[in-house]
Amino acid sequence: MVSRLNPYLTFNGDARQAMEFYKEVFGGTLSLNTYGDFGQADAPNADKIMHGMLETSSGFTLMGADNPPGMEPPQGSAFSVSLSGDDDAELRGYWEKLSGSGSVSVPLEKQMWGDEFGMCTDRFGIPWMVNISTSES
Repeated sequence: MVSRLNPYLTFNGDARQAMEFYKEVFGGTLSLNTYGDFGQADAPNADKIMHGMLETSSGFTLMGADNPPGMEPPQGSAFSVSLSGDDDAELRGYWEKLSGSGSVSVPLEKQMWGDEFGMCTDRFGIPWMVNISTSES
């Protein structure tokens, strides 16, 4: 297996909804495992997500889970998930879905470096950056 780097997001009880939303946005195959699936069937968090993974045909992998009860939320929340490329229609589609039920901090528009770029936070509190490269003619 080739090494890879991908985001692993932590949620406060709504990982299932978030991961299902990302499947709607990006497509792909979603696998979700609950704490109950791993031997904690009687625990109060048995129905919460212990590990979720979305793998898409575009080569994206996004993982996520619910923060276990009693554990502090992870440190280092200064992050954004970045989507970039030159497929205008694909990236605009992602932007519309991610920002549609969230909030936009930087509208998706042409920037000083020539590309179209925008920043939003989706309805689950995850910050996204989208950069659509323009080809030089």
